[in-house]
Amino acid sequence: MSPLARLVALPVRAYRLLFSPWVGHGCRYHPTCSAYALEALEKHGGLKGGWLMLRRIARCHPWGGSGIDNVP
Repeated sequence: MSPLARLVALPVRAYRLLFSPWVGHGCRYHPTCSAYALEALEKHGGLKGGWLMLRRIARCHPWGGSGIDNVP
């Protein structure tokens, strides 16, 4: 993982550690947004992976889609 990707992954890892246990497990997508974000950063680096992560988070709302959404 590139240095930029590691930096972008820090808030995702913090979310998984601190907030995810209390938020619940009602995710609309598989894999979860945080797992998707880490996979996108690992696969595509900080810039493109960060962009994919932001697009996924923007789609995650009550009127958005659901189902399987793998990292391209």
